[in-house]
Amino acid sequence: MLTAEDLVNGYCNGIFPMADPDGTIYWYSPDPRAIIPIETYKPSKSLRPTINQNQFEIRINSDFEGVINGCTLARGNETETWISEEIKKAYIDLYKMKFAMSVEAYFENNLVGGLYGVVIGKVFFGESMFHTKPNASKVAFHYLMKYLKINNFKLLDSQFINDNVKRFGAIEIPKVAYISKLKKALNVKHEDMVEATFENI
Repeated sequence: MLTAEDLVNGYCNGIFPMADPDGTIYWYSPDPRAIIPIETYKPSKSLRPTINQNQFEIRINSDFEGVINGCTLARGNETETWISEEIKKAYIDLYKMKFAMSVEAYFENNLVGGLYGVVIGKVFFGESMFHTKPNASKVAFHYLMKYLKINNFKLLDSQFINDNVKRFGAIEIPKVAYISKLKKALNVKHEDMVEATFENI
């Protein structure tokens, strides 16, 4: 059975799990690896009006289980998800150990989008995002980047390159370069993070 401790060990060594449709879990370590440079991130011009209009209330860690459940639901024409019940339980346990976090977007006090990932040292390992209202997950990601900058994070791992992460500025680097960046960022002291309601950002 996959445990939170397995997840910590895996991420620290550059691997992460995904489940097949039958529930079998495999570990992956892509080469090249996709990352999103934190310091150079800027929201797209099309997203800026939505951010400026404050359409969504953004919170951190208010409903981690709600976010992972949202991410578990099949999107569009997809009928399968890599987030099995075993994986979901392990990440919820990881969250309870304070090695995972969620950023949520609310509209009229209802959860309408968000994302979650793993936090070890000064690395954020992005896992998944969802939305039920247009742009909700994009705005949540924008505020995640603000949070990572404020807390001096060194690396945002986005695993595989695809159109979804490309729109946030994802690039590919060789696996050996990723492992080097990972080890350096893991060795940075993980002091207490700022209390982030985003009201002061």
